[in-house]
Amino acid sequence: MALILSLALGLSACSRPQATPAVQTPAPWVRMAPVESASGHAITLSGTIKARQESAVAFQIGGRILARHVEAGQTVRAGQLLFALDPRDVAAAEQAAVAQLAAAEAAMTTAQRELERQRQLVAQGFVSPQTLDRMELSLRDAMSRLDAARAQATQARNARGYAEVRAVRDGVITEVMAEAGQVVAAGQSLAVLAQAGEREVEVHLPSAAAPSNGRILQPNAPDTRVTLREVAGAADPQSRTWRARYRIAGAAENWPLGTVVRLQLDGASPSGDDAVQRVPLGALDERAEGPRVWRVVEGRAEPVPVDVLALEADHARIRSPLSNGDRVIALGTHRLTPGMAVRELTP
Repeated sequence: MALILSLALGLSACSRPQATPAVQTPAPWVRMAPVESASGHAITLSGTIKARQESAVAFQIGGRILARHVEAGQTVRAGQLLFALDPRDVAAAEQAAVAQLAAAEAAMTTAQRELERQRQLVAQGFVSPQTLDRMELSLRDAMSRLDAARAQATQARNARGYAEVRAVRDGVITEVMAEAGQVVAAGQSLAVLAQAGEREVEVHLPSAAAPSNGRILQPNAPDTRVTLREVAGAADPQSRTWRARYRIAGAAENWPLGTVVRLQLDGASPSGDDAVQRVPLGALDERAEGPRVWRVVEGRAEPVPVDVLALEADHARIRSPLSNGDRVIALGTHRLTPGMAVRELTP
């Protein structure tokens, strides 16, 4: 029995499976691209067609809007009625001003007659000369009140015309912000009128140092030249970009308002310094840790934080601690983790 048990144990030991050695996954290949200086490269941005002159439509007095006669996108002519206020309060104010003017005129007439009567009494010796002085002072006071009443009556008559808002020039209503029945204050914007005439492209740049010239890229037509007209004096507080306007050469009717176009700006870096760099768009990693690029150090991926200044069709303009010529991973950055083993793909 002992012999049989020994043989069974020996057979079971011989039949144990051998441990399978772990298979090591080779490090993935990554394509590299050099960090370039943005100087000398044209910048391509999206811009919006705007009118050279855009004016806010508003009442000069407050009140309740009685009627709105215009819609967003509507073409209007100079003098066309856009909005009207309820005229009842304006008419009542005018009537009150006219009544005050009539009262002031009556007081003026009374003061003149009283002064003339007192002069006669002074001449006859019935009253003292001091009484005449008081009557002259009363007359001057009545004259001042009459001037004020006339001015108030003029304002009231003008306010009757202010109860309507008309287009100052031909153009297009691009936006409407008020409705009939709404109570508005004097100067509150009701709509935006894009005046007919010259057209411009509005873009937002990463710096106030804007290139002077550029072109609108059109797929089925020749490019149209543009020239810088103005740059905002301060950066937008939310986007930290500078608004710039470029004047379009050619007829305005060829550029409908609100059209989004591709604008290629000539010259050096839009920030005006050599610190701005250029990397392929695929090299930019904007996950939760913030914008960054990845370089390879001793065979492992290492993130480098960057500031994104502008995004173009194929490249991103950044500011980083890297030097021009340093190589970064150009594709697949969303799959990288710090310290991940990688192999550089030689071009």
